Amino acid sequence: QVHLVESGGGLVQAGGSLRLSCAASGRSFSSYTMGWFRQAPGKEREFVALINWGAGNTYYADSVKGRFTISRDNAKNTVYLQMNSLKPEDTAVYYCAVYRGGSAKATTSYDYWGQGTQVTVSS
Repeated sequence: QVHLVESGGGLVQAGGSLRLSCAASGRSFSSYTMGWFRQAPGKEREFVALINWGAGNTYYADSVKGRFTISRDNAKNTVYLQMNSLKPEDTAVYYCAVYRGGSAKATTSYDYWGQGTQVTVSS
């Protein structure tokens, strides 16, 4: 069992930055590949970014590439999402999850989800 807790969301103006954190329980965190997703009101949950267990490989949705950076600190059992140059269309609830295999963009490829943290970008 893995317990995930996201934090760091808030209200920011367009062009601003936020850093989200996802703290994980469990002794095997360093072996997990982790992902970030987001869900805007009335829309499906969509993939944002992925980082492998060793942090050597990352993968981003085209919509955030060049603006968002995923990273992790295995000593702290935490994965981060640095979000720069935020746009109103980035407004959503952001979730982290543990990747289990399959398509990185599919929610069904992930076990264990956090409760989410709200990010609101004003224009």
